[in-house]
Amino acid sequence: MAKELKNLTKRSDNYSKWYNELVVKADLAEQADVRGCMIIKPYGYAIWEKLQHELDKQFKKTGVQNAYFPLLIPKSFFGREAEHVEGFAKECAVVTHYRLKVDEESQQIVVDPAAKLEEEYVIRPTSETIVWNSFKNWIQSYRDLPVLVNQWCNVMRWEMRTRLFLRTAEFLWQEGHTAHATREEAEDRAKLMLKVYADFVEQFMAIPVVQGVKSETERFAGALDTYTIEAIMQDGKALQSGTSHFLGQNFGKAFDVQFVDKDNQMQYAWATSWGVSTRLMGALIMTHSDDNGLVLPPRLAPIQVVIVPIYKTDDDLELIRQKISPIIERLEGMNISVKFDDDDKRRPGFKFAEYELKGIPVRLALGARDLENNTIEIMRRDTLEKETIGFDGICEHIASLLSDIQTNIFKKAKTYLDSHIYECDNYDEFKERIQEGGFFLCPWDGTPETESRIKEETQATIRCIPYGVSQENLGLDMVSGKPAKYRALIARSY
Repeated sequence: MAKELKNLTKRSDNYSKWYNELVVKADLAEQADVRGCMIIKPYGYAIWEKLQHELDKQFKKTGVQNAYFPLLIPKSFFGREAEHVEGFAKECAVVTHYRLKVDEESQQIVVDPAAKLEEEYVIRPTSETIVWNSFKNWIQSYRDLPVLVNQWCNVMRWEMRTRLFLRTAEFLWQEGHTAHATREEAEDRAKLMLKVYADFVEQFMAIPVVQGVKSETERFAGALDTYTIEAIMQDGKALQSGTSHFLGQNFGKAFDVQFVDKDNQMQYAWATSWGVSTRLMGALIMTHSDDNGLVLPPRLAPIQVVIVPIYKTDDDLELIRQKISPIIERLEGMNISVKFDDDDKRRPGFKFAEYELKGIPVRLALGARDLENNTIEIMRRDTLEKETIGFDGICEHIASLLSDIQTNIFKKAKTYLDSHIYECDNYDEFKERIQEGGFFLCPWDGTPETESRIKEETQATIRCIPYGVSQENLGLDMVSGKPAKYRALIARSY
């Protein structure tokens, strides 16, 4: 049974199948009976809750407050910002009626034609329109600015090709929306929130990222600039892991959000929006996990330490419990989450396999012989290394081990990222090498025509113009032969 539990397809054999199996076998999520939607199971949701809790604290440190806006958005709102509606039109789910009835002939449940809405509603794909309709009532003077709000919610985008966590028709996310008195304040806020994302993903999720600005083609619909963090998965593909958008005055003008400035002049408010979603769960899985299952960073693991007693009789279990209880109490006092698994319906071997599959960072095992020797077996999930140690200083040892695991899995991921960033100026070489994955820094002439050709011929996209990469002496675009304007980061992506 334990062997069947962990019988995953190897990553090297079929990465996509490995991922799909792991999500289900680790009890994170499953497909719903609603097309393109997923059910996030308790263990998966516990990880999301911890991620949400930590990220929410980071937002609030910058002055952001949480709010909530309606799920249904009047269709007319979308028509006010042309680029925005064009960007989302193909993904919108629309509510047209408000009542069902039983058909007298067929006795089937049908839509009541008499209950047609005067104005149809769009199930939110994102909330800029309804937020800015509200901001019009909130903002009259420069004294009302800035407005910094965020909401944790679900959204609906009618995706045709879905995959658990990575792309689903309905997903959970947070969306921040801010209004400012000046362009500079809005741009600074958009860049600040990108830094919040980057710091969180690296420090808590242990995932290294590349920060940069999107090309015009890849921008958020209605944005003047979109800033992004891009992570690399173990198959060499990129995963966009967070975006922050400078929206200019587009939504201020579309919804007539004006204010009186310090010089008593009427001005339109400047906007940003920014978001991350349950896609981060996919990033967490694909960056760290292995052929044995999940590998979770301790800072986000719902259970950081699991203790498995090995016993034959109830008296043996009671002795183990007496020995371990003070340690559990001390660990919990150190804000370390602990599970003592004394479930007698499952054998220790099954438990070991299950907790390995679920990525619990540290596992302790304790039996009668350990009690005699005053020792305990400890295993770390990232390397699967075991050691037998004494009880003296064990809590401090576990705390140190958790810190080391967090650092180690980040270093491993950073080494992988750094070794898979390549400079390439030759298009023929690029077309051949991109098949194996990786991030490619290439000279680009800045035109959408060249960008489109790269995508069409290689299925790779310009992920961003990365920060920290020299944009001088670039030479010629590797595709068009024209002078290059940027050195862009190009990769295949999810």
